Amino acid sequence: MTTTVVMVHGIRTSATMWRSQLAHLAERGVPAVAVDLPGHGTRMTETFTLEGALATIDDAVRTAAANGRVLLAGHSMGGLVSTAYVGGEQKPPVNAFIAASCTAIPRGVGLATYRTLARGFDRLPGRGARIAEWVLDRTLPDETRADFGAGGYAYDAQDVALRSLSVLDLLAALRRIDVPTWFINGQYDQLRLNERLFVSLVPGSELIVVPRTSHLVTAMRPRVFNALLDLALATMDAQASAVTSSSRRGHSAAAVTEPLDGVIAALRTPRR
Repeated sequence: MTTTVVMVHGIRTSATMWRSQLAHLAERGVPAVAVDLPGHGTRMTETFTLEGALATIDDAVRTAAANGRVLLAGHSMGGLVSTAYVGGEQKPPVNAFIAASCTAIPRGVGLATYRTLARGFDRLPGRGARIAEWVLDRTLPDETRADFGAGGYAYDAQDVALRSLSVLDLLAALRRIDVPTWFINGQYDQLRLNERLFVSLVPGSELIVVPRTSHLVTAMRPRVFNALLDLALATMDAQASAVTSSSRRGHSAAAVTEPLDGVIAALRTPRR
Protein backbone atom coordinates (compact mmCIF):
# COMPACT_ATOMS: atom_id res chain seq x y z
CA MET A 1 0.00 0.00 0.00
CA THR A 2 1.26 3.48 -0.87
CA THR A 3 2.33 5.82 1.93
CA THR A 4 2.36 9.57 1.28
CA VAL A 5 4.37 11.93 3.48
CA VAL A 6 2.72 15.28 4.25
CA MET A 7 5.06 17.95 5.67
CA VAL A 8 4.18 21.17 7.51
CA HIS A 9 6.73 23.99 7.92
CA GLY A 10 7.52 26.15 10.93
CA ILE A 11 6.86 29.81 11.61
CA ARG A 12 8.16 32.46 9.17
CA THR A 13 9.51 29.91 6.69
CA SER A 14 7.64 27.90 4.04
CA ALA A 15 7.33 24.59 2.21
CA THR A 16 10.79 25.15 0.70
CA MET A 17 12.40 24.20 4.01
CA TRP A 18 11.52 20.58 3.16
CA ARG A 19 13.40 20.45 -0.18
CA SER A 20 16.03 18.03 1.11
CA GLN A 21 13.35 15.70 2.45
CA LEU A 22 11.29 15.95 -0.75
CA ALA A 23 14.35 15.07 -2.85
CA HIS A 24 15.21 12.14 -0.58
CA LEU A 25 11.69 10.73 -0.69
CA ALA A 26 11.51 11.21 -4.47
CA GLU A 27 14.68 9.14 -4.85
CA ARG A 28 12.99 6.39 -2.85
CA GLY A 29 9.81 6.63 -4.90
CA VAL A 30 7.76 7.77 -1.89
CA PRO A 31 5.03 10.33 -2.69
CA ALA A 32 5.36 13.49 -0.60
CA VAL A 33 3.91 16.98 -0.39
CA ALA A 34 4.96 20.05 1.59
CA VAL A 35 2.23 22.61 2.23
CA ASP A 36 2.34 26.38 2.68
CA LEU A 37 0.27 27.60 5.63
CA PRO A 38 -1.72 30.84 5.38
CA GLY A 39 0.51 33.92 5.49
CA HIS A 40 3.60 31.94 4.47
CA GLY A 41 5.43 31.14 1.23
CA THR A 42 3.16 31.20 -1.81
CA ARG A 43 0.33 32.39 0.48
CA MET A 44 2.21 35.33 1.99
CA THR A 45 -0.58 37.78 1.15
CA GLU A 46 -3.12 35.82 3.19
CA THR A 47 -3.78 36.34 6.88
CA PHE A 48 -2.67 33.52 9.15
CA THR A 49 -5.46 31.89 11.12
CA LEU A 50 -5.39 28.71 13.15
CA GLU A 51 -8.52 27.52 11.38
CA GLY A 52 -6.89 28.10 8.01
CA ALA A 53 -3.75 26.25 9.07
CA LEU A 54 -5.73 23.24 10.29
CA ALA A 55 -7.81 23.25 7.09
CA THR A 56 -4.64 23.31 4.99
CA ILE A 57 -3.26 20.28 6.80
CA ASP A 58 -6.59 18.47 6.61
CA ASP A 59 -6.91 19.06 2.85
CA ALA A 60 -3.42 17.69 2.21
CA VAL A 61 -3.91 14.69 4.51
CA ARG A 62 -7.27 13.70 3.07
CA THR A 63 -6.00 14.02 -0.49
CA ALA A 64 -3.06 11.77 0.40
CA ALA A 65 -5.29 9.33 2.31
CA ALA A 66 -7.31 8.71 -0.83
CA ASN A 67 -4.25 6.87 -2.18
CA GLY A 68 -3.23 4.96 0.96
CA ARG A 69 -1.52 5.58 4.27
CA VAL A 70 -0.32 8.98 5.53
CA LEU A 71 2.79 9.93 7.48
CA LEU A 72 2.39 13.51 8.77
CA ALA A 73 5.53 15.45 9.72
CA GLY A 74 5.49 18.93 11.25
CA HIS A 75 8.28 21.24 12.38
CA SER A 76 8.09 23.88 15.14
CA MET A 77 4.82 25.81 14.76
CA GLY A 78 3.80 23.33 12.06
CA GLY A 79 4.48 20.54 14.52
CA LEU A 80 2.35 22.14 17.23
CA VAL A 81 -0.58 22.66 14.87
CA SER A 82 -0.14 19.14 13.50
CA THR A 83 -0.18 17.76 17.05
CA ALA A 84 -3.53 19.46 17.63
CA TYR A 85 -4.74 18.05 14.32
CA VAL A 86 -3.64 14.44 14.87
CA GLY A 87 -5.05 14.53 18.41
CA GLY A 88 -8.32 16.18 17.43
CA GLU A 89 -11.64 14.93 18.74
CA GLN A 90 -12.46 13.71 15.25
CA LYS A 91 -9.70 11.23 14.36
CA PRO A 92 -8.06 12.22 11.04
CA PRO A 93 -6.74 9.69 8.48
CA VAL A 94 -3.13 9.88 9.72
CA ASN A 95 -1.30 6.58 10.19
CA ALA A 96 1.93 7.87 11.78
CA PHE A 97 3.25 11.20 13.02
CA ILE A 98 6.61 12.96 13.33
CA ALA A 99 6.64 16.05 15.56
CA ALA A 100 9.95 17.89 15.18
CA SER A 101 11.19 20.73 17.40
CA CYS A 102 7.82 21.33 19.02
CA THR A 103 7.78 19.83 22.52
CA ALA A 104 6.91 22.99 24.44
CA ILE A 105 3.47 24.18 25.53
CA PRO A 106 2.94 27.58 23.86
CA ARG A 107 1.51 29.48 26.81
CA GLY A 108 2.45 31.72 29.70
CA VAL A 109 5.81 33.35 30.25
CA GLY A 110 7.60 31.30 27.59
CA LEU A 111 5.26 32.34 24.80
CA ALA A 112 5.16 35.96 26.00
CA THR A 113 8.98 36.10 26.02
CA TYR A 114 9.19 34.62 22.53
CA ARG A 115 6.68 37.16 21.20
CA THR A 116 8.55 40.03 22.86
CA LEU A 117 11.83 38.95 21.29
CA ALA A 118 10.21 38.56 17.89
CA ARG A 119 8.66 42.03 18.06
CA GLY A 120 12.04 43.41 19.14
CA PHE A 121 13.70 41.95 16.06
CA ASP A 122 10.94 43.43 13.91
CA ARG A 123 11.90 46.89 15.13
CA LEU A 124 15.52 46.48 14.01
CA PRO A 125 16.66 47.75 10.58
CA GLY A 126 15.48 45.29 7.96
CA ARG A 127 13.47 43.55 10.69
CA GLY A 128 16.63 41.91 11.97
CA ALA A 129 17.22 40.04 8.72
CA ARG A 130 20.98 40.64 8.72
CA ILE A 131 21.35 39.02 12.15
CA ALA A 132 19.16 36.07 11.17
CA GLU A 133 21.06 35.56 7.92
CA TRP A 134 24.39 35.69 9.76
CA VAL A 135 23.25 32.97 12.17
CA LEU A 136 21.87 30.77 9.38
CA ASP A 137 25.06 31.16 7.33
CA ARG A 138 27.04 29.75 10.24
CA THR A 139 24.73 26.95 11.32
CA LEU A 140 23.15 25.46 8.18
CA PRO A 141 25.07 23.34 5.64
CA ASP A 142 25.37 24.57 2.06
CA GLU A 143 22.97 21.90 0.83
CA THR A 144 20.02 23.35 2.78
CA ARG A 145 21.03 26.97 3.41
CA ALA A 146 19.20 28.39 0.40
CA ASP A 147 16.15 26.16 0.89
CA PHE A 148 15.27 27.49 4.31
CA GLY A 149 14.40 30.98 3.10
CA ALA A 150 13.69 30.33 -0.56
CA GLY A 151 9.98 30.94 -0.06
CA GLY A 152 10.58 34.22 1.76
CA TYR A 153 10.14 35.02 5.43
CA ALA A 154 6.64 35.63 6.78
CA TYR A 155 7.47 38.48 9.16
CA ASP A 156 3.92 39.86 9.12
CA ALA A 157 2.39 36.50 10.08
CA GLN A 158 4.75 35.80 12.96
CA ASP A 159 3.06 37.54 15.89
CA VAL A 160 -0.50 36.60 14.96
CA ALA A 161 0.61 32.98 14.49
CA LEU A 162 2.36 32.91 17.86
CA ARG A 163 -0.66 34.45 19.58
CA SER A 164 -3.02 31.91 18.02
CA LEU A 165 -1.01 28.95 19.33
CA SER A 166 -1.98 29.81 22.91
CA VAL A 167 -5.53 28.51 22.37
CA LEU A 168 -4.37 25.00 21.48
CA ASP A 169 -5.17 22.37 24.10
CA LEU A 170 -2.11 20.28 23.37
CA LEU A 171 -2.31 18.16 26.52
CA ALA A 172 -5.76 16.91 25.54
CA ALA A 173 -4.63 16.40 21.96
CA LEU A 174 -1.55 14.40 22.99
CA ARG A 175 -3.68 12.05 25.11
CA ARG A 176 -5.83 11.27 22.06
CA ILE A 177 -2.97 10.39 19.71
CA ASP A 178 -2.96 6.64 19.08
CA VAL A 179 -0.70 6.26 16.03
CA PRO A 180 3.08 5.61 15.95
CA THR A 181 4.66 8.94 16.95
CA TRP A 182 8.21 10.25 17.05
CA PHE A 183 9.23 13.45 18.82
CA ILE A 184 12.49 14.65 17.26
CA ASN A 185 14.51 17.46 18.84
CA GLY A 186 17.92 18.97 18.35
CA GLN A 187 20.19 18.76 21.38
CA TYR A 188 20.28 22.56 21.70
CA ASP A 189 16.65 23.19 20.81
CA GLN A 190 15.00 25.81 23.03
CA LEU A 191 11.64 24.05 22.61
CA ARG A 192 12.71 20.86 24.41
CA LEU A 193 11.14 22.15 27.63
CA ASN A 194 8.28 19.65 27.87
CA GLU A 195 9.65 16.76 25.82
CA ARG A 196 9.34 14.18 28.61
CA LEU A 197 5.75 15.23 29.27
CA PHE A 198 4.85 14.97 25.59
CA VAL A 199 6.29 11.47 25.33
CA SER A 200 4.56 10.33 28.53
CA LEU A 201 1.16 11.35 27.16
CA VAL A 202 1.41 9.46 23.87
CA PRO A 203 1.57 5.69 24.50
CA GLY A 204 4.42 3.99 22.65
CA SER A 205 5.86 7.24 21.32
CA GLU A 206 9.62 7.73 20.90
CA LEU A 207 11.84 10.71 21.72
CA ILE A 208 14.92 11.06 19.51
CA VAL A 209 17.41 13.83 20.30
CA VAL A 210 19.83 14.66 17.49
CA PRO A 211 23.23 15.66 18.93
CA ARG A 212 24.98 18.94 18.10
CA THR A 213 21.84 20.31 16.51
CA SER A 214 19.70 23.39 17.08
CA HIS A 215 15.98 24.01 16.64
CA LEU A 216 16.38 23.74 12.85
CA VAL A 217 16.96 19.98 12.94
CA THR A 218 15.52 19.30 9.46
CA ALA A 219 17.89 21.74 7.78
CA MET A 220 20.93 21.52 10.06
CA ARG A 221 21.16 17.70 9.92
CA PRO A 222 19.13 16.79 6.80
CA ARG A 223 20.62 13.33 6.34
CA VAL A 224 19.81 12.37 9.92
CA PHE A 225 16.26 13.65 9.59
CA ASN A 226 15.86 11.80 6.28
CA ALA A 227 16.98 8.61 8.01
CA LEU A 228 14.31 9.17 10.65
CA LEU A 229 11.71 9.54 7.92
CA ASP A 230 12.93 6.19 6.58
CA LEU A 231 12.58 4.72 10.08
CA ALA A 232 8.98 5.89 10.32
CA LEU A 233 8.16 4.52 6.87
CA ALA A 234 9.79 1.17 7.69
CA THR A 235 7.82 0.98 10.93
CA MET A 236 4.58 1.65 9.08
CA ASP A 237 5.42 -1.04 6.51
CA ALA A 238 6.28 -3.55 9.24
CA GLN A 239 3.09 -2.89 11.13
CA ALA A 240 1.00 -3.19 7.97
CA SER A 241 2.72 -6.50 7.16
CA ALA A 242 2.13 -7.68 10.70
CA VAL A 243 -1.57 -6.95 10.49
CA THR A 244 -1.80 -8.80 7.17
CA SER A 245 0.16 -11.79 8.49
CA SER A 246 -1.85 -11.86 11.69
CA SER A 247 -5.13 -11.87 9.82
CA ARG A 248 -3.93 -14.66 7.56
CA ARG A 249 -1.99 -16.86 9.96
CA GLY A 250 -2.82 -15.59 13.45
CA HIS A 251 0.75 -14.47 14.17
CA SER A 252 1.58 -11.66 16.58
CA ALA A 253 2.51 -8.23 15.22
CA ALA A 254 5.32 -8.07 17.80
CA ALA A 255 7.34 -10.67 15.89
CA VAL A 256 7.58 -8.34 12.89
CA THR A 257 8.19 -5.05 14.68
CA GLU A 258 10.79 -6.26 17.20
CA PRO A 259 13.79 -5.76 14.83
CA LEU A 260 12.87 -2.10 14.46
CA ASP A 261 12.99 -1.58 18.21
CA GLY A 262 16.74 -1.96 18.12
CA VAL A 263 17.06 0.62 15.35
CA ILE A 264 15.02 3.11 17.34
CA ALA A 265 17.04 2.46 20.49
CA ALA A 266 20.30 3.01 18.60
CA LEU A 267 19.13 6.40 17.38
CA ARG A 268 18.31 7.62 20.86
CA THR A 269 20.81 9.85 22.63
CA PRO A 270 21.14 10.56 26.34
CA ARG A 271 18.85 13.27 27.62
CA ARG A 272 20.55 16.52 28.58
